[in-house]
Amino acid sequence: MHKLLFATFNRHKQEEAAAILAPVITLISPSDVNYKDSPEENADTVEGNALIKARHGYEQCGLPCFADDTALEVMQLNGAPGVHSARFAGLDHDDKANRQKLLAELSNFDQPHVARFRTVIAYIDSKGEEHLFEGIVDGRIINEERGTNGFGYDALFVPDGYSTTFAEMTDIEKNFVSHRARALAQFKSFLLQ
Repeated sequence: MHKLLFATFNRHKQEEAAAILAPVITLISPSDVNYKDSPEENADTVEGNALIKARHGYEQCGLPCFADDTALEVMQLNGAPGVHSARFAGLDHDDKANRQKLLAELSNFDQPHVARFRTVIAYIDSKGEEHLFEGIVDGRIINEERGTNGFGYDALFVPDGYSTTFAEMTDIEKNFVSHRARALAQFKSFLLQ
């Protein structure tokens, strides 16, 4: 069994990853290794931000480490909010404010609001070698929030082939189709080789 540091302070991400990677991988959370600070995510790509976080965790703790970064890319907004998804409405990282700003930005456009979620996982192994894994799910943004599960933009995003938002799905349903689940599945396969 692999034990890996997941360099995130996001409880929702920790829970999703633990459910998908079990029982092959046991996650070490930042609190388990007295890892207290997160680096500034100042790259202009999700790959760059994922690597910043993974490198920081590896350097701070000396353990095999992975981190992720996710972007919601809306085609009518030329890919925005993109790499700024978590800070779309400002540095306070407020999910509700981000959703409200997205709806305001899309109010001048006709439906459908074609979008995709893209997650990149950066993994640094025990030798310090870096690996990247990507998961994408296509879908659309709806004009009102639906559902109470999940976080971020989940209440606005309906994946292709579904009529429910991520926030209306159970954790099991979301973990079957989500961008993070797809990236984590690739990562898990890599670790099992």
